[in-house]
Formats: sequence, structure tokens, C-alpha cells
Amino acid sequence: MAVARVTEIISGSKKSFQDAIENGIERANKTLKQIEGAWVKDQSLILDNGKIKEYRVILKVTFVLDD
Repeated sequence: MAVARVTEIISGSKKSFQDAIENGIERANKTLKQIEGAWVKDQSLILDNGKIKEYRVILKVTFVLDD
């Protein structure tokens, strides 16, 4: 039987929410092994004088623990 863990990460992008998600997953893959899935918990924007400066997402990433 496999045991999984869920961890929360925050990622950002100057382009889009989609790019922020892809950046977060790409970075998580460098550290975490056996990533099984992820979901977006929250999205937010950082504004500067009413213009979008950064798109941010909070991701919940699920990965299987080694035996």
C-alpha cells in the first residue's frame, strides 16, 4: 500500500496563471519524487498602480512517499 503526502507551494509568473502553475510544477519536480497530482488551491494578483505585476497560485501537490 502506498502512502502519499500533500504539500503546499506558492508560485508566480509575470505572464499568466497558467505559467505560474507550470513554473510551480516544474520546480516541485526538481525536489519531490513521484508527484501524482496537483490542484490549484487559490489564485491572486500582485498589482502596481492598477496594473498586473505578477500572477500567483497556491498549489497543493501530492506525491508518494518512498518505502
